Amino acid sequence: MKKNIITRREAVGAGIVAATGIVLGKSGSASAAGGKKESKVTMPKNADFYDKDGKFLEDKAQQAYYDMFKRFGYPNPKTQQDLMWVLDFGLGDFVHAGMAGVFWWNSQKYGYFGHSIYLLPGQQIPEHKHMPTEKGPAKMEAWHVHHGMVYTLGEGPETKPMPVKLPKSQEKFRTVKNAAPLMPGEVRELNRLQAFHFMIAGPEGAIVTEYGTFHDNDGLRFANPNVKM
Repeated sequence: MKKNIITRREAVGAGIVAATGIVLGKSGSASAAGGKKESKVTMPKNADFYDKDGKFLEDKAQQAYYDMFKRFGYPNPKTQQDLMWVLDFGLGDFVHAGMAGVFWWNSQKYGYFGHSIYLLPGQQIPEHKHMPTEKGPAKMEAWHVHHGMVYTLGEGPETKPMPVKLPKSQEKFRTVKNAAPLMPGEVRELNRLQAFHFMIAGPEGAIVTEYGTFHDNDGLRFANPNVKM
């Protein structure tokens, strides 16, 4: 994956963990490098998002993102609440393989797309790629981090050691192992059309804008055949 624009200087100095972009303040709490100190992060648990029969509780999941918005000081107007969807991809492992988002605009006629991606701490979007369909060409996209941080994983030499703990539930479906951090204010694009890729949030979660060409769900191909949309 290629980074086109970097608007934030590499953080240096005592108390900075370069691999994760997390700064430890005097109190020892974590905050996004280069940004304001955030409140304490509570790591989510799967038990919080499923009932005794294993049914995914979308309202509980949605509230977890609202709580993250509040922690980041991110606006949450009713329009966003009305349009926002949450997914566990039918895998029953929401805290490791899940996401929320809003498709703000998706124009087949003019071929452009605007998407907000919301990830809880340590949450991964399952590995996937975009193929051409009858409605349009293979989707191309770039990601712009606003709050928190993510690691993008894509084609290229395997990153060793891996700077982020990847979910075991997705391990046998992982084909790309080149990891790079993406910090607030930074933008990176997919390295090529039809390439497998995914992202995983850092320890505070993440709010990301995706800029892309027209998105057609029929063109989605997941590395994990068990994924359900």
